[in-house]
Amino acid sequence: MSDNLTWPVSPLAAPVVHTADGATVVTPSGEIDLATAIPLTALLDSLTCGPHPDLVVDLTSVSFIDCAGLGALCRARNRVLARSGRLRLVAGGRGFSRVVRAAGLGGVFEIRPCLSGVLPSPVAI
Repeated sequence: MSDNLTWPVSPLAAPVVHTADGATVVTPSGEIDLATAIPLTALLDSLTCGPHPDLVVDLTSVSFIDCAGLGALCRARNRVLARSGRLRLVAGGRGFSRVVRAAGLGGVFEIRPCLSGVLPSPVAI
């Protein structure tokens, strides 16, 4: 057995964070697994530390999520609810919803298929 075993590093680009219509929108991309859930959890913790956080996590660019990633989302949900805030997830494909249901978390999250369904549309003047 080789002494030079290395684990593949999961690619998760630094999530993009911006504000839209009073909500903080976090857009991770790549894979959310045991290795990448730790920095994502730290980011979500920092965004949910104040009163009444309004957080949207756009998962449409996430190609894979495991139980560690779901744990990060559950933690964010619990922190938001404890502070009388709101968490919405955006997940376009049926794959994420299938993973959520398989984990016994069906109905726990507010999930929308696209970001435009979460944030109000701009009003034309």
